[in-house]
Amino acid sequence: MRVMVMVKSSPESEAGALPSTEQLEAMTRYNEELVKAGVMLDGNGLTSSADGAIVSFTDGEPTVIDGPFTEAKELVAGYWLLEVRSLEEAIEWVKRIPGDEWDGESDVEIRRLYEADELGDGFTDEARERQRRIEEQIAGRHG
Repeated sequence: MRVMVMVKSSPESEAGALPSTEQLEAMTRYNEELVKAGVMLDGNGLTSSADGAIVSFTDGEPTVIDGPFTEAKELVAGYWLLEVRSLEEAIEWVKRIPGDEWDGESDVEIRRLYEADELGDGFTDEARERQRRIEEQIAGRHG
């Protein structure tokens, strides 16, 4: 099962504060553990919302909102994409995220990714084949 682990932003990360050498070293060690265990598929930190945009749709019409997103309460500062056996395993990995280097509080959300067989009858054999080809192309670029 694949899960997305999202680290919520803080006022400091939204202000553009960069991690210290110690924080980066602790996170690198943690990432190395994830890779060695064979569960990490991808992961990275995100810049503040000041560097981003939101595209909002109303009746199919897009509206672009440039960052920063001062009204947003649940911004993501970083993520991991993990492949684990269960939600419990994902929770155990998240509990090991280096936290003593962080100031204040931080929330980490874990969400399971849909698998193809969970998408119902609307995900036809043709659509599955097209998606498989897309995933192969992506893997080819990063493999």
